Amino acid sequence: MEHWEIFLFFLMIAFIYSSVGFGGGSSYLAVLAMYNLPYQEIRLTALICNVIVVAGGVYIYVKNKQIDWRKVVPITLISVPMAYLGAVLKISQETFFLILGITLIIAAVLLWMKTETKKDPKSLQNPKSSLLGNSFLGGGIGFLSGLVGIGGGIFLSPLLNLMKWDTPKKIAATSSVFILVNSVSGIFGQASKLTVDMDLFRILSLCIAVFAGGQIGSRMSLKWNPLIIKRMTAVLVLVAGINVLIKYW
Repeated sequence: MEHWEIFLFFLMIAFIYSSVGFGGGSSYLAVLAMYNLPYQEIRLTALICNVIVVAGGVYIYVKNKQIDWRKVVPITLISVPMAYLGAVLKISQETFFLILGITLIIAAVLLWMKTETKKDPKSLQNPKSSLLGNSFLGGGIGFLSGLVGIGGGIFLSPLLNLMKWDTPKKIAATSSVFILVNSVSGIFGQASKLTVDMDLFRILSLCIAVFAGGQIGSRMSLKWNPLIIKRMTAVLVLVAGINVLIKYW
């Protein structure tokens, strides 16, 4: 496999992030963006890795009944078709990397922010109060998710915290569901219009790396500081975003 070191990067990212309950999808995208790979392959690989990372987490959240479906459904109902539309939209490689660079920089800012929702139930948003707003929020992020190749949780989670949408644990659960359904929708969209020969061995190898790293990390009780991990990611994503803009602006 050309650029075999990407395998090690993905393995390390999945290992570290899964040990603190993160997915690390933006980091996969940031790493891929630093290589001269076909942009369709970058998007598809990032989306598949998202599914591998968050599927297990969603299962645990569902099993522990930590998902409030009354609030999750309005956000995901519009986001799923919008993620598909974003994925099937035909854009040039230059346009893709321009959008990707801007997206990564915005994501870096959101990652750096310390947004922690207080656990006072009285301060939380009523599930019926912003039904339309939640739907539009999910739809907008979903479209961007499919277009760029992210799950969207990197944008959704800090915004929901700022909105005092729910408790941190339920926001994390909602973001995992959001990432999963948008990534699956984006994969279907990408698969419907593939026009370049992709390195299937590289894609499969990176998926195996993410799965292995995630399984090992989730089973180890390492005491990483989640805030430090988020801010390290913010730096990585920011550097990748600036690098992409310099290269393709």
